[in-house]
Amino acid sequence: MKSITIKGSERESVGKVATKALRNAGAVPCVLYGGDQPVHFSAEEKAFKNLVYTPNAHTVVIELANGKSYTAIMQDIQVHPVSDKILHLDFFQIFDDKEITIEVPVKITGKSKGVMAGGDLRLNNRKLKVKALPANLPDFVEADITPLNMGNKLYVTQVPTPDFKIMHPDNTVICQVKISRAAMKAAQEAAKAAKAGPAKGKKK
Repeated sequence: MKSITIKGSERESVGKVATKALRNAGAVPCVLYGGDQPVHFSAEEKAFKNLVYTPNAHTVVIELANGKSYTAIMQDIQVHPVSDKILHLDFFQIFDDKEITIEVPVKITGKSKGVMAGGDLRLNNRKLKVKALPANLPDFVEADITPLNMGNKLYVTQVPTPDFKIMHPDNTVICQVKISRAAMKAAQEAAKAAKAGPAKGKKK
């Protein structure tokens, strides 16, 4: 999985006054959990652009001005309800020898026979929770739709997961090919024509 580096500073004060001052200065207050004790730090809001405003999943290397460095994943985010400005971020520290669970996007590959025949591809889950050691975390779950005919579904059990585990029930549908209205109408007309049989010639 790709990694993003965030450069910040450890916070000496975590009160409301200090937090407001940070935000007024264009910084975002953050907390890192998962270690021996929480680490309070801040970083410029623009530093989180490639982490927050993207559908991709990333691990994060947090480099603080005091020389300390941590590897983590983003766990929670608070944004302003009107301006969408980032108000607060929570991170969870990860370790090389401990499995973690994270959401990653689904990447559709291949050409579905059902879609080429006029069906509509519906993506039921754009992201899936996976569990793995940090070194084995995938950038995405690849869903090959090539075998899908009209009316078929692709389940989580049908995608390869060599070094990670998908944390969803086996009957979870990733995507499906639904019969489009045009295809349904054509099928109905064909069935009606077949039922009527060949047209009989008029007797003289």
